[in-house]
Amino acid sequence: MKRLSIIALLSALSITGIAQEFGLSFSYFLPKNGYFSAPISPFSLRGVGIDLTRFVAIETGASLYRMSGLGMKGLPFETKQPLIGPNFTLFVPAELVFMLKGNSVEFDIKGGGFLFYGFGQKINYGNLDRALRELEGWSVANSNVRFNNQPGFGYHVGAELTFYVTQQIGISLETNYLIGESKFPLTGSYTGGTTSLETKPIDFTEAKIDFTGLEFSIGVFYSTGSAQPGKKKKKR
Repeated sequence: MKRLSIIALLSALSITGIAQEFGLSFSYFLPKNGYFSAPISPFSLRGVGIDLTRFVAIETGASLYRMSGLGMKGLPFETKQPLIGPNFTLFVPAELVFMLKGNSVEFDIKGGGFLFYGFGQKINYGNLDRALRELEGWSVANSNVRFNNQPGFGYHVGAELTFYVTQQIGISLETNYLIGESKFPLTGSYTGGTTSLETKPIDFTEAKIDFTGLEFSIGVFYSTGSAQPGKKKKKR
């Protein structure tokens, strides 16, 4: 029911955006120590908000990402390979936007915080077992872990360039740098060795999902009215 509620909410947001502006964009997230990921269309609507002044706005939105793999930190070892995924991640930003407007171009500088929550979580046992082998100096290791999934938080900064080819057609280029984490403690055990086998406990209580990386997109949109820089709804 939780998943259906989330999908229904995002669908409603998308329909609202379509009523004023049709758009298509290619958006991706490149996480630190993770795999290239993309949001699930049409469950992504960003840049929804209000103008406080001609040059300042508050915006929010939501994106449902299909994460291919995310890294972890707070472990007793380091690895550059993702240990979590694939999964689905709901990403909700809230940001303050400073807008520099021209007649047919706009440059936005933005920053704020965000909430994210991953569901359908999976452990990448191949990468985890490889990291445990390197930690112990073993030739073989097999792990069995349990996790406590929790929502995460972070902050981001970014910029967006929008220029209008005609009164109705515009193109946007956007990049955001995200720094976030969520608690993801691991418990269980792993068995392995070189000449003989032994079993050791896993109690990584400080483990966290690392939600750090670059989010970028390029989009084309068509407005049913005349172009109004600073008042955009972007359906990705």
